[in-house]
Amino acid sequence: MNYDVLLFDLDDTLFDFRESEKNALFNTFQGVGLPNGVTDYRTSYNAISKVLWDDLEQGRTTLQELKSERFKRLFLEHALEINAEVFGNEYLENLGKEIHVIDGVESMLAGFANCRLVVLTNGFTDVQHARIGRSIFKNSFEAIITSEETGFQKPQKEIFEYVFEKLQITDKSRVLMIGDSLSSDIQGGLNFGIDTCWYNPHHKGNTTGIQPTFEIHSWDEMDSVVKSD
Repeated sequence: MNYDVLLFDLDDTLFDFRESEKNALFNTFQGVGLPNGVTDYRTSYNAISKVLWDDLEQGRTTLQELKSERFKRLFLEHALEINAEVFGNEYLENLGKEIHVIDGVESMLAGFANCRLVVLTNGFTDVQHARIGRSIFKNSFEAIITSEETGFQKPQKEIFEYVFEKLQITDKSRVLMIGDSLSSDIQGGLNFGIDTCWYNPHHKGNTTGIQPTFEIHSWDEMDSVVKSD
């Protein structure tokens, strides 16, 4: 086996984040008396959220700022008189209850029981622990490491340094970073000098210049990647 340590991104890699986000937003909007909030505002929210998550990756904002800022901008754009901080906290609480595992993940993880499996996610610690704790693979991971915990986020190399120090990993050649994001997961692995695997189930084109070591389109392909010669 080429790799002993597998670092997995979480959202849109192991969990279907689009479905989780939609349900959490629906429940949060419903809580403030706007049952059509997802229909009315999700397009705007997605655009705002993308800008802020990109800013987070580039170090232009922090996770704590992002938590309420996305809703401040949304409510300002649509002239909604809602407390963004309270709404943001309620959204994260609802998000922690949303468990939508991507097809093939459970059997894939079971096949690597002899590896050290780690979640490495740009997310909120309480939310990600809650979601994994409610999932079918809650006992699969040696560690769940979040950007909130470390103070850094992918693609910063410091978050990988944190992982290696915490788990006492010494051989980079035995570690594989797996995720759906070229700019976060794959670029992060490249920055730190470890191999990467781009999970690309929708066959997106890569025009970024960021080159993963491997590319897969379903979890059935992982076995050949991890055990490749």
